[in-house]
Amino acid sequence: MGYFLGIDVGSSKTHALIADAAGRCVGFGSAGGGNHQVGGYAALERVLLESFGAARAMAGVEPAQIAGAGFGVAGYDFPSDRAEHLTAIARLGLACPLELVNDGFNGLFAGATRGIGVNVTAGSSNNCRGRNRHGQEGRIVGNGATFGEYGGAHEIVERGLQMVNYAWIRRIGPTALTGIYLDATGAQDECDLMEGLSNGRYALHSRLAPEVIRAARSGDRAAAEVAAWAGAELGWLAVSVARQIGLADETVDVVQSGSVFDAGEIITAPMRAVVTAHCPRANLLRLQGPPVVGAVILGMEQAGVDGYAVRGELARSAQEAVP
Repeated sequence: MGYFLGIDVGSSKTHALIADAAGRCVGFGSAGGGNHQVGGYAALERVLLESFGAARAMAGVEPAQIAGAGFGVAGYDFPSDRAEHLTAIARLGLACPLELVNDGFNGLFAGATRGIGVNVTAGSSNNCRGRNRHGQEGRIVGNGATFGEYGGAHEIVERGLQMVNYAWIRRIGPTALTGIYLDATGAQDECDLMEGLSNGRYALHSRLAPEVIRAARSGDRAAAEVAAWAGAELGWLAVSVARQIGLADETVDVVQSGSVFDAGEIITAPMRAVVTAHCPRANLLRLQGPPVVGAVILGMEQAGVDGYAVRGELARSAQEAVP
């Protein structure tokens, strides 16, 4: 039967996984982010080659032994993107059937019952994709705050900055976030922080989001408002996509994937409140195993193999392989 390849290309990291027909992971490789909107198609091509090369070396297989491949790629948002993405994928030298989807589907295929339901991804930013039993797909834009889509680490950091500013201009009381943002940038005080961010002397990174969450857990009111806001916004992403594909009144899996959900109930509780208010039969569940498992399942489907039948083994062995 051969082997099956899945590659999950994110904005900050890329994972490639090769598995056999029994769902056993035999090769894994990683690389940096490959969203073409950030680094262009040259970056996408580079991370595909790097991650696949490492996975292939570990597995000891040649491209000709890959029987089916699936690619879930951040930044693959519109049909007009397809041709250039496929050109980059062609550099891998695969001769097998393959499919390309947005990376928001990886968590859905990896976590929902037979890939039916809604997946909310909250990593460096956010995304949400869904599919019903008839194959109809739902989506958000997936490009963050420009379109009013919030809840990922980047948006949490930006919202935290607003709270720091509110405290500085005395809209709200003091917040522990001020010290966190000053330390992160090296700014001397709030005025220096705002000036430096305004003129590009300072920059914020999504890696600051866990600090905001820690402040929320410690009882800081402004940080807690940020966490509650982010969770609710992620809930609205799920509700919106469920409505698009007629699942709002159905029993539906809502998969939570991405590092922001590592925060636990401080994010999940407000998300659950929004989702269950509008999708009362929703089942929220945390993705078990890395999202790249979903890309492998997609690859298996291209070869006519039921990847869902071995999804448990795929998730188990992938957890052992993926750092």
